[in-house]
Amino acid sequence: MAFKTDRSGAYRQRGKYSYAVIGVYVFLVLVAYIIIPRSTFGGWAQGAIIVVLLFYLARYLTTRYRIDDTHLRALRFPGARRIPLESVRQIEYSSMRDLSPSGFAGSWGWRGRMWSPTIGHFDAVYTDPAKGLLVTGDGVPIYLSPIDPEAFARELSRRVRSYTGRLAVDVGDPHGGASSGDGTAPTASTSTKGPAQ
Repeated sequence: MAFKTDRSGAYRQRGKYSYAVIGVYVFLVLVAYIIIPRSTFGGWAQGAIIVVLLFYLARYLTTRYRIDDTHLRALRFPGARRIPLESVRQIEYSSMRDLSPSGFAGSWGWRGRMWSPTIGHFDAVYTDPAKGLLVTGDGVPIYLSPIDPEAFARELSRRVRSYTGRLAVDVGDPHGGASSGDGTAPTASTSTKGPAQ
């Protein structure tokens, strides 16, 4: 199942997969296997290219999100990002296009650290660049792309509100706080680059 609440009460969703992206990775692995010669150097290069492609495919397929009683976790092989619910200050819809990052070549680290001219540094643990959530909390903001962003935002908002009350920017709050809920670019309030002082 794509999203559910487990026995411990934690809410889970996987990343939204694109079969086109998965197909491209599989195609590139096959191309590397068939095209690159298997000579001494070619065999080493072929193996290295295939391992790198399989590593990125594994990162893509293992993208998961979990909300428990105390934390939001974005998990992806080989690591995770954890944000205390009590530190969350904004939950808004966004996309990588809205954030205008420097692109794939501009990301670094296992958390996918990127830079945007609108919000500064942020983490990008995602599978879908077109539709996701930007969560601002402890540390830099994080861009997520759960399979159902609306349901994930509602659950995250419900749990965050139990700690902090209502947020000024919260697309998951059914009674308001959704000042950036139309999928447009992040508002000026998103420009906070770190935890509240």
